[in-house]
Amino acid sequence: MISRNLIEPNINRRTFLQTTTAAILGATVAVAADSPPPRRRIKLGLDNFSVRAMGWKAPALIDYAASLQTDSLFISDLNAFDSFDDKHLAEVKSRAADKGLQIHLGTWSVCPSSKTFNPKWGTAEEHLALGIRVAKALGSPVLRVILGNGEDRKSPGGIEARIADTVKVLKTARSKALDAGVKIAMENHAGDMQATEVAQLIEAAGKDYVGANMDSGNAVWTMEDPLASLEVLGPYVVTTSLRDSAIWESANGATVQWTAMGDGIIDLKRYFDRFAELCPGVPVHIETISGFNREIPYLNPDFWKAWPNVKAQDFARFVALARKGKPRGPFKAPEGKDRKLAEQEYQKAEIDKSIRFCKETLGLGE
Repeated sequence: MISRNLIEPNINRRTFLQTTTAAILGATVAVAADSPPPRRRIKLGLDNFSVRAMGWKAPALIDYAASLQTDSLFISDLNAFDSFDDKHLAEVKSRAADKGLQIHLGTWSVCPSSKTFNPKWGTAEEHLALGIRVAKALGSPVLRVILGNGEDRKSPGGIEARIADTVKVLKTARSKALDAGVKIAMENHAGDMQATEVAQLIEAAGKDYVGANMDSGNAVWTMEDPLASLEVLGPYVVTTSLRDSAIWESANGATVQWTAMGDGIIDLKRYFDRFAELCPGVPVHIETISGFNREIPYLNPDFWKAWPNVKAQDFARFVALARKGKPRGPFKAPEGKDRKLAEQEYQKAEIDKSIRFCKETLGLGE
């Protein structure tokens, strides 16, 4: 027997409309939850340091980036090239073009007084000139360089003296960079400079040929919220090396562990909404360096000798981030497994996970 409730008009119009509207809205939300994220139309790539344990040269890096279906490849080390002669560089450029990849090039310290400076490529000026020449040959619009690392903050004269030394070197390459159409991209690297200090360096050298390589992971090593760092560096950014981070309070201050994209505590959707506004046309290169912990001992009074100019509001934002996090253990190779092989597999898994997250959750990639 059919229930009378199914055939009698015992429901009033208002109730019917409310029920129907709720059902429609519920269905809309369900569809939205299953639909892909809006495309941000931002090129997506990887920094070769993500798979450093593989020891690959440029051709293998190009093939690997293509296998991940990225738009760009950041080769951030001159050691990735077997030769700097024009023929070899033309072959690398052609290989990347055939795979539909844009190349960005990088190298290391051009600060002659930094603890990290390596004379392998000659003087700082010679190193910079070489990098610009190779970048031009590869069709890279940028050459990433660094000042040094956090230890330079403790050197005579502090980070201000190291910034001044770097600016002197950069100015010797101004005409070479402009003639080559290559912008020198200064990175906030390994705890050396906060975003405001990188901006200070760029302004002193000249914005016409110097920009920023923004590293969101390195920002937390300098007690910065990556979103705050983005606000400062965004107008200068010409390339990127980005990763997620976990941060938590620990005995002497806070501890940081870099993570795959989506595995940390940074609000990445908000980050890339703002990135799209501040850095139009700049590719996102993911540089996963996961699995180890670094403590920032800001509860130790001696720590602050190297950080005399940190703004209270910036530090407060960093502490607020740390209070959201929970401790994590470092990566350990499985028992009985070859350490190098375990690291290779781990690094490839981290960058693969990150690229998928960027595509599927953040809507990055062309």
